[in-house]
This record gives sequence, C-alpha cells and structure tokens, in this order.
Amino acid sequence: MTTTEISAAFTQHYGAAPDLLVRAPGRINLIGEHTDYNDGLVLPAAIDREIRFALRLNGTDRVRLTATDLHDTYEVAVADIKPLPGGHWANYQLGVVAGLLRAGVAVPGFDCAFGGDVPGGAGLSSSAAVECGIAWGLCELLHADLDRMKLAHIAQKAEHEYAKVMCGLMDQFASLFGRAGHVVELDCRSLEYCYFPFDTDDCRIVLCNSGVKHALADSEYNTRRHECARGVEILQKHNPAIKSLRDATLPEIEAAKDELGEVIARRCRYVVEENQRVIDFTKQLAEHNSLSKVGELLYASHAGLRDDYQVSCPELDTLVELSRQAPGCYGARMMGGGFGGCTLNLVATAEVKNFLTHMKQGYHDQLGLKLDTYVTTLADGVGEIFE
Repeated sequence: MTTTEISAAFTQHYGAAPDLLVRAPGRINLIGEHTDYNDGLVLPAAIDREIRFALRLNGTDRVRLTATDLHDTYEVAVADIKPLPGGHWANYQLGVVAGLLRAGVAVPGFDCAFGGDVPGGAGLSSSAAVECGIAWGLCELLHADLDRMKLAHIAQKAEHEYAKVMCGLMDQFASLFGRAGHVVELDCRSLEYCYFPFDTDDCRIVLCNSGVKHALADSEYNTRRHECARGVEILQKHNPAIKSLRDATLPEIEAAKDELGEVIARRCRYVVEENQRVIDFTKQLAEHNSLSKVGELLYASHAGLRDDYQVSCPELDTLVELSRQAPGCYGARMMGGGFGGCTLNLVATAEVKNFLTHMKQGYHDQLGLKLDTYVTTLADGVGEIFE
C-alpha cells in the first residue's frame, strides 16, 4: 500500500488528515541466524520493503487502529491495554504502547492506519517493522526523548509479552538502525555495531520466498531458545565463565556432549560455528575478498541450520540446492526463524535475470510451486515520510 493510499485510508476512517507519516522497513540478515538471543553476532540490513503508518493524536483516551491490508480495525482505551488472545494483529502495537508507558511516556489516545509491502511469513520481520514504526512515530508525535536503541528494546519486549515470541534484538535493531547501501554488524551482548558498505554493482541480494509458513515456526523458535539456555546451564558446570553460548568453544561442547545429549550439543555447536561465520564474513567484506568465499559461508550456514539447528524444511532445502546450479549465484541459505520463509541468495548483478528464471522454473518442476522473488535494495531505517 502506497503512502498516498495509507493517508487516504486514514482520512476515510478518522475524518481528518494524519499529522505524521512514517515508514518502517523490513530486514534481511546476511548471516548470523539464531545467534542474537545467544549474545552473539548478526549481520542484518534494512530493505526497501516497508510498513507505512499514518498517525494522529485524537484528543481522547482511546487507541484506534486500522490494519488496511487486513481490512480490520481495533479500538481500546489506553488504560485497558493488555495482550489479546489468538495471535491478534493489534498485539504488536499494543505491546509497544505498554512499553512506552512503562518507560515513562504519557501516551494519550491516538489514531493509526498502517499497511505495506513486507510479506508476512517470509522471514522479513514484518512484525518488527510494525512495532518499530509505531514506537518511533509515537515518540515523534509526543516529543519523547527515547533513543533508537531504547525503542528497539521496547519493541522486542512487545514481541515477548504480547506476541509471545521470545525473539532476540536483531529484527527491531535492523528496522531502526538500517543505512542505505550498508549492512550492519551488531554485537548482541555489548550492543556495539559497525556498518559495512555493500556494493551492488557486482552483486545483488535476491530473496526467494518458499511460500511456506509452517504453524510450528514460533513454538519451535521458543523451543530452540530453551535448548540453548539448557546447554549454557550444563556447560557452566565445567566452566563458570560461560554466561551464554557466545562464551563456549567447540572443544568444551565436545567434552560435555554426553551430558548435553545429542540434540542440545548440536544446537550449541551450530551457534558457536555461526558466530565464527559472521566474523569471517565481515572480514571478507572489509578486505573486499572474493564473493565465492562469502558464498561458501552462506552454504555452510544453511547446512548448520538444516542439520544441527534443525529449523529448515524441504522447500527451503530445495531452493538452496537449486541455487547451486543457478547462473551467477555465489551462495545461498535459509533466512529467518525457519520452517518456511525465504532463502537469501548472493547473485552476480549481470546474472540476476537468468538466476530468477532458473529458480522459478526449477521450483515449479521439482515441487509444483510458484516462486515469488525479491531483488532487494538496502535502505535507511525507520523515519518520517515527506509527501
């Protein structure tokens, strides 16, 4: 939905023009999957798929929300905000309002219409975009003095408490801190971050959407988080300095594998190896080394997610295998929580068209499924839209 359409929908629903228009991007993550909630390293970027918001304070005590893409509305008094059952779409905004109130922001009644082109269930963090857009927009309207990192934590808490997904900080961070033409490495322990230019003259980031969204994705995500926490508890018995899997080494995991058990040992091993892949990836970017080496790291990441972390699915595996024979593809892996969503592919710019043809035909031939693809552009983080 375009900015003009969002603005028009707002005026139609609420009888006046909005005071503020906001855009909040979805995100990709080049590498560093499921490492954020383990105090690890991630390498995300904001992209040119975004949720757009029209906002206005309404002079009452009521929050009025319109989800234009869903053709649905929700209204509640600020004082009565609480998590809604059944995975209601309004939980993301309501959780943010609750977080702002907890942070000392006096949030009055407001009107909001929102919609956009971040596909749900594709692993592009449409939920984080919704959270971060409403958080930043309300702070602008209310002149609240909260920095972007604080807003990222408020949005993450909304996901935990209202959407019941125990996510790390990466998705919210990427939506707020994105920079056009760059990827950003975030240390999820220290919260230090560093931008790396990503040259699209030689290579593009292409997403292939499996079209699959398994219902178990969120529950298995939380299970993986618990498995990692259990691994830390066991490893701490042998080395009290291990506060998270960020501190563990492969020899320590191997030494404790009988106590860990096969499943938890595999989870721990994947996280340790994936953190090292992020370090190796950014080193390649900084030194402008060969894209084929970068691509090998992506394929290794996917193998770990498939075999040790066990969050892939047949559709994602098929797409990654198809990419190996695709024109101009340096590397690919599944991206996001897992069990569906997109694969991320690094593709030579001159071969993007041929790559898309190969992937769409192969996906149809092997699985009988239609493949949606997105050639991404790296974008700025959350901000105001000026008409």
